[in-house]
Amino acid sequence: MTMPPLHALQAFEAVGRCGTMTTAAKELGVTPSAVSQQVRKLEECLGVTLLERIGRRVEMTSWGVLLHKEIAVGFAQLTHSVEVLERARSQSGIVLTALSSVVNKWIGRKIFEWKVLHPDANVRIIGKDEEPRMADGQSDFRITYGKRAEVHTHFTVLYTDWVVPACSPRLLGMHKLNAPADILTFPLLNIEWESHYSRPPQWSEWAQLVGAACNDKPSGLFFALSSNAIDAAVNGHGFVLGQVSMIEDELNAGTLVVPYDIRMPLPESYYLAWDRAALEKPYGKEFHTWVMSIAKKQSVRSAPKSNSVV
Repeated sequence: MTMPPLHALQAFEAVGRCGTMTTAAKELGVTPSAVSQQVRKLEECLGVTLLERIGRRVEMTSWGVLLHKEIAVGFAQLTHSVEVLERARSQSGIVLTALSSVVNKWIGRKIFEWKVLHPDANVRIIGKDEEPRMADGQSDFRITYGKRAEVHTHFTVLYTDWVVPACSPRLLGMHKLNAPADILTFPLLNIEWESHYSRPPQWSEWAQLVGAACNDKPSGLFFALSSNAIDAAVNGHGFVLGQVSMIEDELNAGTLVVPYDIRMPLPESYYLAWDRAALEKPYGKEFHTWVMSIAKKQSVRSAPKSNSVV
């Protein structure tokens, strides 16, 4: 008997576990049509029908149920094997996972301060938007946002960030801004996070704050990652409501400017979660203390000054 392709088995296992082609495709990082093609290859290879397609829904046949029960065990063992390897790799150092934009624009920049204090400590930083399973050794520490922290056993508030309108000085050119509302006449870069996060402040809300009407013709660009929107602003493509914690380096370097320092808070805070065993690792307690200390300083810098308009 010819062994079915591994990709075909993987696609079928995901569909059976997730329940839909769309969800399975999202997990595998491919299109639903690609998943469907792989399942058809598997059916052709085995000579049986595994899924009944009823409109947009799919249901496993009796053959499908039988096969899925067996291969699910195999894929679970493969996943466990990879996790064992990851734990072995991380035993000698601290593993920190954080949201991608937090890695790119905040903790990934701050970590060099930690290395100055503890040059012998090994830290592995991973940008990961889905929450890791702390107890399985996927992560020692986790920086996440809002209610997502509640999936972890041990967590605490880090800081609440604020957003402020920022742009490249090249975008302003020879234009003179006479009032905060003038910002709204420029291209506006929009940030829309995934639905499981409370959305960040929008331009319409900032316009209301300054008593103005929002630009009827925004840039049309919507970014799921704050870091991508900030990079677009640095490149002169428009104004961004940038998180203060994530644009500090750009402001210091002069690649971004804030014509009017009028800030709005994010609806929720950032959190630090950790596995209890992480505190028993070399430098684990010190790392926890250090992250909390830089977050406390960030909280002060992100909040508006007493003379700011909020």
